Amino acid sequence: MVDINVEDSPFEASPVAPETFDENHVIKFRCHKGIECFNACCSSIDITLTPYDILRLKKHLDMTSTDFLKAYTMPFEFNKGSIAGVKLLPQEGSTACQFVTEEGCSVYENRPTACRYYPVGLLSLRRADENFDRSSWVLVQEDHCKGHNEDREITIKDYREEQGLEEYDEHGHAWRQLVLKMKSAGPSIGQ
Repeated sequence: MVDINVEDSPFEASPVAPETFDENHVIKFRCHKGIECFNACCSSIDITLTPYDILRLKKHLDMTSTDFLKAYTMPFEFNKGSIAGVKLLPQEGSTACQFVTEEGCSVYENRPTACRYYPVGLLSLRRADENFDRSSWVLVQEDHCKGHNEDREITIKDYREEQGLEEYDEHGHAWRQLVLKMKSAGPSIGQ
C-alpha cells in the first residue's frame, strides 16, 4: 500500500479515505463473457474521455473529430468557470454506453482509458514543492461486479500491461497534468 498523506491533498478533508495501493499489489479480478454481470458496468456510464481516447475512437469509427464529438460526446466543466472536458454520451433515453452490445464492447480494441482501467482507479498527486506526480491505485468494488469473485490473481502492474494502458497513460499524461493542476488550484476566482 502507498501512504499518501491526507495533508498533501489540495481538497478539503473527506470522511472517506480510499485504500491506495502500489503497482505490485495483487488484485483478484477477471471479466469475461460468461460472467453473470457481463456488460453491467456499461449500463450506467459516466466516462470522461481523454484527448487520446477521442483520437483512437474517431479513427476506429472512421469519423472526423468534429463528427465524433457531435455524435458521441457531451461537454462539461470540471468546475464552474474552469476548463472543459467531454464525457461519452450514453444511448438516447438510457444510461448505457453507445458502444455496448450483447457481445461486449464494439470498440474494444480502442476503448477509453477509464474502461481499460476498470476496476482499478489511478490516483495522481503532486505536492506543491515537487515537479513530479505520485501515482497510486485504488480498487473499485461495485455491487454489480462479480469479477472480484473470480479465481484469478494479478498485480496491478500486470493488469495495466494486459489492458494496454502504458500507451494510453503515456499519451494522456499531459492532459492529466492539466487536470491535476486545475484541480489543485482550487475554485476559480469570483465563485
